[in-house]
Amino acid sequence: MPHIKNALIRYRIIDKAIRNKYKPFPSKMELREACEEALFGSIDGAHICDSTIEKDMFSMKMEHDAPIKYSKREKGYYYSDPDFSINDIPLTDDDLSSISFAAKTLMQFRDVDLFKQFGNAIDKIVGHVEVSQDGGEQFIQFEQAIANSGNEYLSPLLEAIKQSLWVEFDYSSFVSGKSKPRRVIPLLLKEYRNRWYLISHDHDKNDFITYSLDRLSVLIVTSDKADCPPDFKPENYFKYAIGITSGNEDPEQVVFKASPVAAKYIDSQPFHSSQEKTKELKDGVTFSLTVNVSEELIRALLSYGGEVKIIQPKTLKAEIQRRAKSILEG
Repeated sequence: MPHIKNALIRYRIIDKAIRNKYKPFPSKMELREACEEALFGSIDGAHICDSTIEKDMFSMKMEHDAPIKYSKREKGYYYSDPDFSINDIPLTDDDLSSISFAAKTLMQFRDVDLFKQFGNAIDKIVGHVEVSQDGGEQFIQFEQAIANSGNEYLSPLLEAIKQSLWVEFDYSSFVSGKSKPRRVIPLLLKEYRNRWYLISHDHDKNDFITYSLDRLSVLIVTSDKADCPPDFKPENYFKYAIGITSGNEDPEQVVFKASPVAAKYIDSQPFHSSQEKTKELKDGVTFSLTVNVSEELIRALLSYGGEVKIIQPKTLKAEIQRRAKSILEG
């Protein structure tokens, strides 16, 4: 599909070049250079050749009725209909469906402060697409957050991360219910299950701490410059994580056996990218993954009840047994 998308982009670049009143009658070489510069940042012909431009113009004529003509006198191309533009061609049903899907995905974030500036634009896109499509029936429903508490802190925290500034806030504990002041270096914002989290570095504890934005209050972005820990790499921090829980602990190899039916679900929607099947038998499938053992992993395994048996590590097996026993005793 990428070559098709590139062709559609080239059509619009060619169209814009031909309609350029300040530089009319572009040559084939100029059209090629315009396309290559826009797509690849060069004009040396390493990525697009003249024959590609010839095929593009032929396709524009055949598929979009583009009135492209060649002027021998001017040695360049032009539209016989000066009012023609490929941008005026109606979108196909597939185009409309793709735009609608993307716009409705963005609708989930329209009330978040960070994205409010795009709210009107998103509304217009969704409105125009729904009018363009027949009926307007609902065929897709997206998962939606019930509450957006804490989302108002996204913008200031993002700026603090960009500028490497210390932040201060009060944080309410789920365990004690009490709120305590925090002063940390903000490093990364991450969304998990419709809730936003701040990954930060606590200088006093010399550790990375994760905070849920819905339990933050009285946020202050200071003017104090922070020295971000050099060992923090956003792309690697959650490499062995399941959910939002991560850290600097070494990952463990988790091995478990799932019943035939549960195995199909687990195989189709893996717990982690490292997950792989190590043994397939009639009574079930054995899986292995390398991850940080976390609360999210424990809850995910428990959700399958007796259809999943933990093999290793022993500490995880013991914790699953303890919780299962607690459920039965309750």
